[in-house]
Amino acid sequence: MIFQFITWNPSPEIFRIGSFAIRWYGLLFASSFFFGYLIMQRFFKKEDIPIKLLDELTTYMIIGTIVGARLGHVFFYEPSWYLAHPVKILAVWEGGLASHGAAIGIILALLIFSYVRKKPFLWVIDRIVIVVALSGFCIRMGNLMNSEIYGLPTDLPWGFRFIRSSIPSEGLVPRHPTQIYEGLSYLLIFFFLLWYYYKKDGKPAQGLLFGMFLVLVFGIRFFIEFIKEPQVGFERGMSLNMGQLLSIPFILTGIILIYLARRKAKV
Repeated sequence: MIFQFITWNPSPEIFRIGSFAIRWYGLLFASSFFFGYLIMQRFFKKEDIPIKLLDELTTYMIIGTIVGARLGHVFFYEPSWYLAHPVKILAVWEGGLASHGAAIGIILALLIFSYVRKKPFLWVIDRIVIVVALSGFCIRMGNLMNSEIYGLPTDLPWGFRFIRSSIPSEGLVPRHPTQIYEGLSYLLIFFFLLWYYYKKDGKPAQGLLFGMFLVLVFGIRFFIEFIKEPQVGFERGMSLNMGQLLSIPFILTGIILIYLARRKAKV
């Protein structure tokens, strides 16, 4: 049988000048904040909230996302290596960001923002998760350009041979492009949440969008993990990998939030 596949071999760098390089991952990561800001700006104008408050919120978001995602990867996946090479913890441009860590970092940052600015936490996060879903799409496309976080071997015609894989032997075998599966799922979730926000004229039941986001994003992540190559050695042989174990509490929290939001809306 002759298998068809896609040979994936783009450079992760857009251009390089000496030791300085602009990478696709960094550009896509930064663009998620740029487009997220523009979308949040529309929300704030619609609800007559001062844009100055959005600028402050954006600062909290950037810090929470980067610190949370990086430390999530460091402590959830490779703690021993990074503790032996602590300077590398700062090398965010090399990749290695965990979505679960980003979620925790964002939640903590928004809790602080809500406390300082006396804004309801659920009001803030219900709008933030819409742009976070879009950010998830951008980041997974960055992973695709880095030829990382791919899936298990497949004989499907859209299997990718990741020639630039950090493990050359794995790059010779066609694999599920799980970055695309996840990225497109997040993009659809973004459009769904955006549609729902405007359907409710910018006044969805508090906590409902956040709950739907948690269930949809981490539910999809849970199932895609079944066909994803283990990111670190200790995941091999586990019935559920680290990504799935970390997804479960987020999914359960989302279900509770949806239930509470709907019950409150009926009162």
